[in-house]
Amino acid sequence: MQVFLTGGTGFIGQPLTIALMRRGWNVTVLVRKPTSPQAQTLSKMGVRLATGDVTDRESMRAAVNGVDLVVHNAGHYEYGVDQASKQRMHAINVTGTDNVLRLAYELGIPRTVYISTTQAFGETGRHERDETFTRQAPCRTTYEQSKTDAHKVAHQYAQGGLPLIIVCPNAVTGPNDHSPWGYFLRLYLNRIMPPTGWSPNAIHGNVHVSDVAEGIALAAENGRIDETYFLSGECLSFREHLNYWSKRPGAFRPLVWLPAHLAALFFAPLEPLQRTLGLPAFISRETVVSGSTNWHYSSNKAKHELGWTHRSAEVMWFETIDRELELLHKRKGQRLIQRLKPLDIVD
Repeated sequence: MQVFLTGGTGFIGQPLTIALMRRGWNVTVLVRKPTSPQAQTLSKMGVRLATGDVTDRESMRAAVNGVDLVVHNAGHYEYGVDQASKQRMHAINVTGTDNVLRLAYELGIPRTVYISTTQAFGETGRHERDETFTRQAPCRTTYEQSKTDAHKVAHQYAQGGLPLIIVCPNAVTGPNDHSPWGYFLRLYLNRIMPPTGWSPNAIHGNVHVSDVAEGIALAAENGRIDETYFLSGECLSFREHLNYWSKRPGAFRPLVWLPAHLAALFFAPLEPLQRTLGLPAFISRETVVSGSTNWHYSSNKAKHELGWTHRSAEVMWFETIDRELELLHKRKGQRLIQRLKPLDIVD
């Protein structure tokens, strides 16, 4: 099987590359900078690197032509973005999806997998939702809007005849996480997270990144064309997820739960400061909005049709925290800002 993969150097992409190669498939990964540490790590694993960018359709044509499977995983995920980042997010998430899927359609690729997100379906309310659910609430963040728009693009190609499978992970979590969950966890482990939180009863279905990678590979291998599969972990309240953190050494767990609007008011002035320090604005109004949203999604379809399984929330958090503590130990002597950032390469 000849596979073309976008987003292979990212948080999901690295374990996804391993999951695809484990099946004996020949994987070509699209990279913007083949000399980057992430790209070189993939190259040493035995993948072929193709220089290009999802925002430039023609840069990918030669690498896509003739493959058996396209897996479009590239995306830009961030909260608290400024105007320039909003434009970049749209270019990668929406235009990039159109470029990759158009090439797959034009070149007659027999099988394509698009990595969307449950955020393309929006707020669930308190009830568990499956793949038949349709959006009931407007988009609340720039990222949610961009992935919703990209999801519509994917559906248009499927309706136009592209043999497409869509996979929607829910709150991907793990060591070296690039999301606000990862940054707040590293705040906690560095013992500087204040004992406050917001929206303690909002439901989140965090799922380990390695389980997501395997789920995508299973969908590529056995998923049905024109079907969508949710990959969600154990759905618990925000408070219940954070309770697992308190079983490992770190800062105090939240003792004061602020109303969401008050947390957003406090976070707003910190957004430009974080960008000045070289950090994404993970402490932001958008983070509060997303954290206050219920993401209560079921993975029964993926479990029944693909044979997919995932770690329990307890195992997921304990494994993630223990690994983050190992990585933190390796950063001894580094400044706080560096200790909060994810590493480029994890051994």
